[in-house]
Amino acid sequence: MRVALARVAGLAVVLALIGLLPWLSGRDAALSVLRARSAEQEATAEALTAIREDLGLDAGPLALLGRWAGGLLRGDLGRSWVSGSDVLPSVLSGLTVSLALMGASLVVALLVAVALCSRTVVRGARGTLRASGSPGATAAMLASVPEFLLATVLLIAAGVWLGLLPTSGWQGPASMVLPALAMGVPAGGLLGRLVDDALPGVYAERWADLWRASGVSASRIALASLRRAVPAIVPQFGLVAVGLTGGAVAVEAVFAIPGIGRTALGAAKAQDLPLLQGAVLALLMLGLVAGVLAHLVRGWLLGPGLRDAALALPAAPRRSTGPAQRAVPSVLAAVLLAVIGWGLVREPYAVDVSARLSAPSWHHPLGTDGLGRDVLARLGHGAAATVGVALAVCLISYLIAVAIGFLPSLSSGIADVANALPPVIVGILVAAALGPGTAGASVAVALISWPPLAAHAAALVQETRSAGFLTAQRAIGASPRWVLTRHVLPAVAGPVARHALLRLPGIALALASLGFLGLGAQPPAPEWGLLLDESRAYVERAPWAALSPALALALLAGLAVSLSHTTSYAPKGQRA
Repeated sequence: MRVALARVAGLAVVLALIGLLPWLSGRDAALSVLRARSAEQEATAEALTAIREDLGLDAGPLALLGRWAGGLLRGDLGRSWVSGSDVLPSVLSGLTVSLALMGASLVVALLVAVALCSRTVVRGARGTLRASGSPGATAAMLASVPEFLLATVLLIAAGVWLGLLPTSGWQGPASMVLPALAMGVPAGGLLGRLVDDALPGVYAERWADLWRASGVSASRIALASLRRAVPAIVPQFGLVAVGLTGGAVAVEAVFAIPGIGRTALGAAKAQDLPLLQGAVLALLMLGLVAGVLAHLVRGWLLGPGLRDAALALPAAPRRSTGPAQRAVPSVLAAVLLAVIGWGLVREPYAVDVSARLSAPSWHHPLGTDGLGRDVLARLGHGAAATVGVALAVCLISYLIAVAIGFLPSLSSGIADVANALPPVIVGILVAAALGPGTAGASVAVALISWPPLAAHAAALVQETRSAGFLTAQRAIGASPRWVLTRHVLPAVAGPVARHALLRLPGIALALASLGFLGLGAQPPAPEWGLLLDESRAYVERAPWAALSPALALALLAGLAVSLSHTTSYAPKGQRA
């Protein structure tokens, strides 16, 4: 009941904010609608008055919101302010396209995840699991690939050069291949890493050793271990599925796909309030359904696990790391800092049209962009706006997630609602109140970055609290504070911290996407996401301009996963 109430409350708050968007923005909604209907029509007082009377804007925001809510109860989403057509068919059409694309992307993501963790599954089932078997670095690199950059590269390589697949529009299954790859590969990298991180703890349990000693086949042990490890991260699968639907705005824009995310973005830009409300309502309903399904699947996989102390998920065993593995974070950090430091001593804003799109040379080590500006300089100066802000947002999201994870009923409902909103939509709402800029973009990304971490934390809290040794601790008189600080919190903080580190490149990309849409860092700021977007138009002629910030994000991802990997393991025999 509390979960349902949290979902309803979150849904009501979001819809109310969207309904009040024209008044929160401080802009004249009638003028925005007039410009959307006809850019050439003169904005006379008579024309604006006519639009206000037609849309009922003079009645005030609360009356307008009330009329929309009343229509919603009758199954009527209203009529578009721009086209005058019914909203419901447009929403259903966009949602159908996005669901099909989500399904294809999820298949790609699952295949990538299986490929990444298959080595750990096999070695763990045979009892030969070693630290070297972790695909964490590869997974993090895949998870950090900018979706819109991957989409652009796939479009040029497979669509334009080879002519194998459609490059735009929505003509059938063939149109899904390239967008599904662009979205599914990064999602698969994240899911594969999460599954791989959970498996060592399962293989270290007594039942696994007993089954191996009893001659049980490796395949049966592997299946049982997967069923044992997956429930803790099932909520992540649901959140990823919704993210693939509502968060695909950039990919839909690259391939001109008429999905629900692109529909919501277009409606927001045109101040088409009924269409925006309908699109966001569809995304929120999808999020709630995905949350319920994830909860049911998790309960089915666990069975009586939450009532059986023997099935409480343990901490992963700490495995040894060699000198080479311990040196990886230092090497990656040194390379990243060297590039940033070299760029900081150069001028990022100097324009030299005669040198535009120059290839890398001694004078311009990473080449120049479309205006002849030095890419290395812009990369170095953009580190603070990209990495610094992303680190701050990541830390805030982590603290919120750990705190709210101890209230699983509340966090589950709110997380479903928050995750159903793509950063673009949240960025629009925040920018309406705070104005565009880095601060508004940071708040927007922070608001939607904590749900996956909170879902992970809530699952770990629930399973750790059911452990038999905690029952024994309480029986011998251990205080709740002792149990919390010495057992529950350590079991939650570590895995969620590693999860947060893995999401650091994604947070940086979310900030970049808002900058691309004019809601975050503004040109000519040398922000890494803006560098990617500015180079998108000429990626075929000057790939170095796009590859430089992409490789910087990959280095950031590699550093994040290396730190999470080395901090999660210790010499053999020292168990958590």
